[in-house]
Order: sequence, then C-alpha cells, then structure tokens
Amino acid sequence: MTQFKFDEITAHLKQSGFIFQGSEIYGGLANTWDFGPLGINLKNNIKNLWWKEFIQKDPNNVGMQSAILMNPLVWKASGHLDTFSDPLMDCRNCKTRHRADKLIEEFDPSINAGAMDTKALQEYISEHKISCPNCGSHNFTDIRYFNLMFKTFQGVTEDSSNTIYLRPETAQGMFVNFKNIQRAYRKKIPFGIGQIGKAFRNEITPGNMIFRTREFEQMELQFFCKPGTDLEWYEIYKEKCMNFMLNLGIKQENLRFRDHDPDELSHYSVATVDIEYKFPWGWDEIWGIADRTDFDLTAHQTHSKVSMEILDPETNEKYIPYVIEPSVGVERLMLAVMCEAYDVEQLENDSRTVMHFKANVASTKATILPLSKKLGDQAFSIYTDLLEEFECDYDESGSIGKRYRRADAVGTPYCITVDFDTESDQSVTVRHRDTMQQERVKIEDIHSFIKSYL
Repeated sequence: MTQFKFDEITAHLKQSGFIFQGSEIYGGLANTWDFGPLGINLKNNIKNLWWKEFIQKDPNNVGMQSAILMNPLVWKASGHLDTFSDPLMDCRNCKTRHRADKLIEEFDPSINAGAMDTKALQEYISEHKISCPNCGSHNFTDIRYFNLMFKTFQGVTEDSSNTIYLRPETAQGMFVNFKNIQRAYRKKIPFGIGQIGKAFRNEITPGNMIFRTREFEQMELQFFCKPGTDLEWYEIYKEKCMNFMLNLGIKQENLRFRDHDPDELSHYSVATVDIEYKFPWGWDEIWGIADRTDFDLTAHQTHSKVSMEILDPETNEKYIPYVIEPSVGVERLMLAVMCEAYDVEQLENDSRTVMHFKANVASTKATILPLSKKLGDQAFSIYTDLLEEFECDYDESGSIGKRYRRADAVGTPYCITVDFDTESDQSVTVRHRDTMQQERVKIEDIHSFIKSYL
C-alpha cells in the first residue's frame, strides 16, 4: 500500500466536499469540522452498518438513545467529576498550554506516560529538558489537572447549584437505564445495550483533522454477562470488532491489536485492548474493547440506592453483571476508512485520484451520466428512479472522461452512462470504478445489479 502524506489526503477530502472547516467564512473555530454531502453519507453508512451488525442482527442486543444532559450525580458516581482530567503545563514564555504526558510521549514514543504520576511526569520533563513545541523554551509551570467535561447551566441562573455537564461518553446513559431495559424487554443475561450518540471532551491537544476533536460521535455497546463468563465474551467481541473493520474494506496489514499493560489499565478494567490503524502518521487507536467488570453498575447502585442486581432464574443466585464494552469513535473510524481508500493510480498516459470505498460504504453508489445533454431526460429519469433506493449523483457537465475522473475521486463504485443506443436497446453502459471495465446492463436490471454488489 502506498503511504501518502496526511496533508495530501486531507486536502483531497476538503476539496471534494467530504469535510469542511467549521465556521470557515468567519475564520473557523479551532478543531471543529462540518461534514459535506459526501461526508455525511459516508458517516451515516458506517453508522448504519454498525447498527445492523451489533444491534439489529444480534438477538442478544437492543438499542437506545439517552439524553446528552444528565443529572450531575451520574458523573459523581462514575468518577468523572473526580478523575476525568488531564495533567497540564503552561509555557511561561509563549503562554501556550500542553499535556505533560503527551509532551513525554512525543519526545519518546516508547514511554507510556499515561501511567506516570504527577511527580514522575514533572521530573522526566525537567531531567530530559523537554521543550515547548511552540517556542522551544524549557520554562514550564508546575503540572495542574484540568477536568475534560464541558460545563453548562440548567435554568436561568448561572451558579454552581445549576451546573450540569455535556456528557463525555455515551456509556453512562446505558448503565443508568440497565434495569429499565431489562424489565421492559424481559431480557435475560447475557444481553447488550447499544447506542450511537454525541459526546464532548474539552481536549487540550486535539489534532489530525477529525481524529481527535472536542465534539464527536461514539458507537458503544455495553454487554452485560455473568461474572466468570466475561473474558470469554471479551474475546468474542475482540474478534467481532476486528471483522467489522475488515468488512469495511480496511486491510489486515493496517490493523493490529494492542493489549493494555497492567500499569495502564483503567481502575475498573481487568482487560482492555485497542484496535489500532496504521495512519499516515503511525499507529493510533480506533476501537477500544474493555472488560469493565461490575464497576459501573456497582457504583450507580451505591450512589442511587437502586439495586442493579439480577436474579438468575435457574440458580436463584443474585449478582451484579459484568460488562464488556466495545467503544469506537465514528469520526476516527471514518478517517481510517478514508485514509485506506485514498489512492493515486498511474495509468498509461495519465494518473487518477480514486477512493476505493467498498460499495456498501461509498457515499454515492452510482453516478448517472448522459453521453449528451440531448439524452438528459431519459438519464434523469433513471437517476430519480435509483434515488428511491440508493445514494446517487447526476453529472452532465464536461467530457465523459472528466466525469469518470470526478466519480473516481469521490469513490463512486459505478458510472451509468446513457448513450444513443439506450432508447433502442433499453440498456446502459456500467463502468466499474476499480477495474475501469465496462458492461452493458438492461435498465430494468440496474437496481438488482447495484444490490448484488452491496
């Protein structure tokens, strides 16, 4: 696989209309991104595929949507109010703020600075004379911890009694609804609750376009199982998540598991693994799968005084279920899919930029091209008919070769050309994006033709 510079890929994504800088006409807002027509189609396709695989097709699992704003006591019980923070240092010279652990990991990528305490972080930066990335000085303040949750206020009075938070994860909405869903749907252990939704983190070092942002979407599943069976389910979901990424068209050689060492495990976890993708800048996390034990349900039981125990109908045993959590950021996964798809092919007398999306992921499944504007009425009729079932585009501007290249550049799998023989033989020419081979297909068979590749 050719390794392209990340700037080259992001320039193409912006130019093609996948992603735009947020509030661009006003100079933008740092690390905010808007998704154009192609971007939102791609994003929705990935979300729909996840929902179908992890919720719809799995008889154990159900879906839900929880509120973004929750009672602040939820975040007290989960530990976010006390521990969800970053170690920050300010450069006294240029007044920029930096995460101490990231400064160390950028200085030496082999070090897991997230497992170091404040004293160790401070001493390492001092001993190795790590400099400010902005101005190059070595003049930092002491480390302070900064909570990552966005604060807001409920009601008309802005005081501490009305403080609430934008959720930093979707998981807690599923934990607090565990008994509601278990009762309403008469679910027996094991079963899972999944949702797709927005989360917000006041990251101090966002970057790499949509890889790390302050506003993002998560696709999360909380799978509840009997203690003692948790590690078995953990292995099952590791394989399931990896297979999902492969089925999106990501190559095996660009994916790997990275198990968390004992010293970097979260306090609630007995096993955690990241699925990492080889981005142009190197390996980075896409999907986390964690065995969270009974920590979350126990914490909510303690703080809310509402029992989270389950009665086993076969043994009459009461217990609090363990939880396996596969959690993936939509934007990160989307970025990996786009990096994987991007290619510049050298042809005999030319080159072409092409996005090799799988057909079920691609933003548009087909582009309809009238060979001449005189054939526009029939071509547009085919286009509107296909729109009933598929995301499609219509292009009648420029030479047929240029229109092929435009479709290739955004990853459209099929170009459907209406030519001067179409009226007589009721057929169109279908060009395949990856092979550039063409075949004749009856108009009445186009729907089934596209479906066969999805």
